[in-house]
Amino acid sequence: MTTFASKTSEILEKARALFGKQVDALVRQEQKVVELLKNVGSKLSKLAHNPKVQKLTAPIQIFIRMIKAHFKGHHKMEFSTLGLIVLALVYFISPIDLIPDFLGFFGFADDLSVVLAVYAKVKDEVDKFLEWERTQ
Repeated sequence: MTTFASKTSEILEKARALFGKQVDALVRQEQKVVELLKNVGSKLSKLAHNPKVQKLTAPIQIFIRMIKAHFKGHHKMEFSTLGLIVLALVYFISPIDLIPDFLGFFGFADDLSVVLAVYAKVKDEVDKFLEWERTQ
């Protein structure tokens, strides 16, 4: 029987295999991360008309806020957490992944599975960030 933790690890390993080297270079370049956030925002705006999808993209919106706070120096996160979040966002916007986006909801579900796997992996950091955000 496959556990949630093993399934999460499997999903992340597949995403790393596709985009790991790109993400390693990307996280060291703030301007490239800013461009990534713009592209993610653009894709989110295309999905905004669907209320079911809006609920599912909440982790992406949290990731965007976390990255912005990190680069502004307001709320720093572990480098490994930053790398995982950037991996999720790169996978989310990339048309090249395990299930192509042109397949509609199934392509989106594939992107979302990576986002949710990263969210589960960095949940402690997310909780710390959300608590910090509440106190601001």
